[in-house]
Amino acid sequence: MSRDQSQDTASNDAVPSGVDTSTASVARVYDAILGGEHNFDVDREVSKLIFEVSPDARRTAQSIRQWLVRVVRWLSGPAGMDQFLDVGSGLPTSDNTHEVAQRNNPEARVVYVDNDPLVQAYSDTLLGDNPNANFLQGDLTRPQELLSHPTVTENLDLDRPFVLMQSNTLHHLMDEQRPYDLMRTYVDALPSGSYVALCHFWDPAEEDAELSEFAKEIEHRFSTSSMASGRFRTRAEISSYVEGLELVEPGLVKLHEWWPDGPRMEPLIPMDHVFLSCVARKP
Repeated sequence: MSRDQSQDTASNDAVPSGVDTSTASVARVYDAILGGEHNFDVDREVSKLIFEVSPDARRTAQSIRQWLVRVVRWLSGPAGMDQFLDVGSGLPTSDNTHEVAQRNNPEARVVYVDNDPLVQAYSDTLLGDNPNANFLQGDLTRPQELLSHPTVTENLDLDRPFVLMQSNTLHHLMDEQRPYDLMRTYVDALPSGSYVALCHFWDPAEEDAELSEFAKEIEHRFSTSSMASGRFRTRAEISSYVEGLELVEPGLVKLHEWWPDGPRMEPLIPMDHVFLSCVARKP
């Protein structure tokens, strides 16, 4: 199917109840950047704004997915983790968290959380009759409500160590939403031995002025679009989200620097230099 045809199909399919097609959603914009079909005109308008300044943005979106695969593979393998809470999971694509984890451990349990009704519709279809993978339509800005929801408490044992996935989430919370305080609530709820996996937009102002200007342009385009979110933060701000946790080597690094599978086959692009990622363990 051509991209033009898939756009028409996405726009004309029956829209699930609760989906607002007049405002861009984070999950659907990322789907549009990846070249997916589960998005609408309003989402593609935002992706077009990003492609104007970063024509290869799709490659970075793919790099985020590759990072997630490496992280989950390590956590469900050498780290021995068998419970995952994937917050702000977005629309399903290839190598989703439960698929990667269950390759290592078929008994690994995953709960996905997202506030977009379209994500719920497609997640329900994907997860089907997998008893160890469940979806909750919920709001990451309400951690106590989320962590006490029956979908979470009946499928994860929160008294045992689990993995909190925050991939591409916190940078869509603006400062007035107090992301640091929200993360403190999540981290405080983690049992000892739990992990946090995090990736976030980065403003490298202290290291590269030119890249910082590039980051600020992307931030402006995201935040002034109908999606109205996308905050590039400093290394210190991002590091504060895992304060008190033990960083797993190689620490807080760019996506491609977190235990790559092998030598790079393509040159890096500017967008690759404005993300930071890490995995951290609660002592």
